[in-house]
Amino acid sequence: MAVKVAEWRKLPLSLTELCIDTTLRCGQSFRWRKIDEEWHCVLGGRIISLKQDTSHLHYRVTWPKTGPKPTITSPPSLTHGITSPEDDTESLLRSYFALSVPLSSLYKQWAASDANFARRAPSFTGIRILNQDAWETLISFICSSNNHISRISSMVQKLCTHYGPYIGTISGEPFHDFPDAKALSGVQVQTHLRELGFGYRAKYIVETADIVANHKPPGWLNDLRNPAVPAFDQVPSPSTNATAEPPITTTPKPDDSNPLVGDANPPGPESPTYRAAHEALLTLTGVGPKVSDCVCLMGLGWGESVPVDTHVWQIAQRDYKFGGGGGGGKGKTKTLSKTMYDAVGGHFRAIWGPYAGWAQSVLFTANLKSFAEQAEAGKKNKTTKDGVLEEEVEGERVTAAVAVVKNEQLEVNEGVKKEEVAVSVVENTSKRAVRKRKSVAVETQETSRGKKRVKTVEVEVTARRTSQRIRATRK
Repeated sequence: MAVKVAEWRKLPLSLTELCIDTTLRCGQSFRWRKIDEEWHCVLGGRIISLKQDTSHLHYRVTWPKTGPKPTITSPPSLTHGITSPEDDTESLLRSYFALSVPLSSLYKQWAASDANFARRAPSFTGIRILNQDAWETLISFICSSNNHISRISSMVQKLCTHYGPYIGTISGEPFHDFPDAKALSGVQVQTHLRELGFGYRAKYIVETADIVANHKPPGWLNDLRNPAVPAFDQVPSPSTNATAEPPITTTPKPDDSNPLVGDANPPGPESPTYRAAHEALLTLTGVGPKVSDCVCLMGLGWGESVPVDTHVWQIAQRDYKFGGGGGGGKGKTKTLSKTMYDAVGGHFRAIWGPYAGWAQSVLFTANLKSFAEQAEAGKKNKTTKDGVLEEEVEGERVTAAVAVVKNEQLEVNEGVKKEEVAVSVVENTSKRAVRKRKSVAVETQETSRGKKRVKTVEVEVTARRTSQRIRATRK
């Protein structure tokens, strides 16, 4: 199939509002592949390539010469074709990354209401919940049962390669779209999936595909979607007054008697709710509470949905004293009952509000082994009540304000004596460092003998992807 490759374009976007190196590999979507420092995936009937620097998201589109025809089940990339190949990719990206949500403001709100979030989040800024296709999200998280991210990605890749339409090739690697429900239904498919290593999940996938393709009305999954967060191919209902921008100063507390209460947007008389969507998904084969919440959060736009898997359960026990946790690990409850599952979700909604699922994803990512180095780097910093990071330098304290660092205007306070200080700001993205140096001269004080004491302290502030680190050494 012949392809058409467009030029690189860019969107102004800071790493605090979106970090693709974190967001695209933290277990939300399983089709993005990184090749030569660029991320690639099929969206909207095209291959989208992404790269990022400190101020812009850069994107390029590879179009098939002949676009695939849409199907009744509306898989993620087949509903648009390529009738206007150059005019909607930016809109697609804005929808996919939910860029209307003010992430930095939400981080501040969550940090103000939760000390644990405030402690861990500085190393993991820019994590967004993707606004994905509901069908793809459903099948992907059925694959996630008793599984890990790399193996889920492998399974999803096999589904695309064997059953999805071919779109194009990047650096010698073929890219296929996600298959629709019709393509994944049938006994022969189940047999083939077992041969491909899907195990018991093969039955779940095929039976769910059959239900969606043959026993549900067209668009059934999208009818469960939050009306304030439409899919890319949907137009927001004029009857809803909901907005995608969350409240910043107040956090509604859900009714403890019903942990699924707490919809981000009050529904109209016939509008879907998070609770209704969650329960409807549970009727599908292979879908339990966790998978249902994953689909609600990442495929249907219900921001208050909190999937509780083993990682989140560990966090709830370790950091929020659920199930006897919080101490040295003694007395922890290993099993997670439905009652406890609902209690954990309700507790996090009470703390974080209508976008609790977004906040949960930050702590979930920080708990993954693949991000252990990034998390460890953040532990070396101390966050004070004034919102600054502190680091000890040979017994003397040097403090730099993060907000000031972002503006490249530094204020450095040396705790014992005022002396000359040299400050180095390092911005590091995708292993490529752009160094910007500034010096702040601070008057030296005379010693008891009347002589000036000369000393230089170098402070290195590193923005590594989404985090800020402060390291100080004496020259």
